[in-house]
Amino acid sequence: MGTVVLLDLMGGVALLLWGLHMVHSGILRAFGPDLRQLLAKGLNNRFTAFAAGLGLTALLQSSTATALITSSFTSEGLVSLVPALAIMLGANVGTTLIVQILSFKIAAVAPVLFIIGLVAFRTGPRSRIKDIGRVSIGLGLMLLALHILLDTLAPAENAPGMRVFMNAITGDPVLCIVVGAVVTWVVHSSVASVLLVMSLAFAHFITPVAALALVLGANLGSAINPIVEGARRDNPASYRLPLGNLANRMIGIALVAPFLNPIAELLQSWQPDPAKATAQFHIAFNVVTAIVFIGLLDGMARLLKKLLPTRVRETDPLRPRYLDESALETPSLALADAARETLHMGDHVEVMLRKVMAAMMTNDRALVDQVSQMDNSVDSLDEAIKLYVTKLTRGSLDEREGQRAMEIVSFAINLEHIGDIIDKNLSELATKKIKRRFQFSAEGAEELSAFHKRTMDSLRIAFGVFMSGDVNEARKLLAEKAALRNTELAATERHLDRLREGRPETIETTSLHLDVLRDLRRIHSHICSVAYPVLDAAGELAAYRATESDMAALPAPAAGRSG
Repeated sequence: MGTVVLLDLMGGVALLLWGLHMVHSGILRAFGPDLRQLLAKGLNNRFTAFAAGLGLTALLQSSTATALITSSFTSEGLVSLVPALAIMLGANVGTTLIVQILSFKIAAVAPVLFIIGLVAFRTGPRSRIKDIGRVSIGLGLMLLALHILLDTLAPAENAPGMRVFMNAITGDPVLCIVVGAVVTWVVHSSVASVLLVMSLAFAHFITPVAALALVLGANLGSAINPIVEGARRDNPASYRLPLGNLANRMIGIALVAPFLNPIAELLQSWQPDPAKATAQFHIAFNVVTAIVFIGLLDGMARLLKKLLPTRVRETDPLRPRYLDESALETPSLALADAARETLHMGDHVEVMLRKVMAAMMTNDRALVDQVSQMDNSVDSLDEAIKLYVTKLTRGSLDEREGQRAMEIVSFAINLEHIGDIIDKNLSELATKKIKRRFQFSAEGAEELSAFHKRTMDSLRIAFGVFMSGDVNEARKLLAEKAALRNTELAATERHLDRLREGRPETIETTSLHLDVLRDLRRIHSHICSVAYPVLDAAGELAAYRATESDMAALPAPAAGRSG
């Protein structure tokens, strides 16, 4: 009997967590960018920040998510510590609102929510409608889970073994606080743990004092998750916000815990329903804590800055700048972050391409060494981008988001290939030229420089096409690809003319010259890869392929003589 009850209880908790996850992910997918903008607009002062944190968390039902988003703002320097702490005070109140709603007996609404959610999810014309359907289904699952929990606990109320077990772990208020904190930290949801406590209180498995103590523990446990997930060990300043929020919770708990017995008696006289009394204590604790601490945030911020100073360190080129883990649950934000990181990677490639040609022309060995070091950064960023996008695609993306994810990975791979060509081919050619003290002819150097400049120009155009999806710029990029192929053939023939003339510098550098042209043209081909998805989306790729095949069949144009 006890085993069956325990399994039913665990199943109910799992269903509750899954329903909460569906609400959270549905809101993020439907309104993610708008929610982040709402949070950003509320940073003018502590009171608007408090309201923004309350509103955002009431929708997301996750103070951890709000903490991670706010932490990303503080790490980027977009928000100071005082309004960030005010946001967390609002977030703590926001998580209590759905608990208040679910404290009423509205389980009969669950089938209606399932029907509405299913219709919206299966027939919604837009992804936002589908995501709202996901939210409706999630709310229905939460109501169903509460119904299961109450039905499971009711017949077990008089089971002596169960009652002895519950009395053992909830007999001491301090132990209750610890148990509540651990459970909330494990399930990553104060909402779920408080709803479970409400169910236990309603079934009289725990005393009113134990219920209130467990609620305090749930509030403590929810403040631990942002420290574990959001703070960065290499930057002590990143701990300021989560530790400040934890300190607020701990001080509030320390002030309330000694008075749990009179508070429980007062609540019982005012609200005989133990589940509702638990929910009302939960919201009262967070509201009072917010009122007490919102005027003390300046002193707390100064103390946190003193204890956790900003570490001044050089930017590590191997580390990604824009891959925000907290954005992964909002595909539009995560894709924007991945695209920014890919441009950051492209900046490294652009510098490498410029430096390797400078090394080639000036015989500067130091530049060659710098290019080799930068290729390590490009490889590291490529791996980070692919891993980040892979994490993102584990969730459900719509067709447009999935296509964009593949475009980002494809461009990152092509940039990594460009980096390899620069490091393993052009750098070796530059090293060979430096060791043997070769010099290009004046005409040959001018041709290579012009070819290199056109490649660099195309790379900058490719960055624009990657971010904007501009069809005209994509056409321009592929037109330049065809033109540059003809330019390579013409430059090769002019080089052969100089070779036939017997120029010493041309004879010495003939293999170098032709290899540089070949490698630059290969780089240009990788650059142009960004244009294909844009033309494909515009329905022009098939026509371009046909034109490209026809041009490839034509004889090469005659090259001019250079003398």
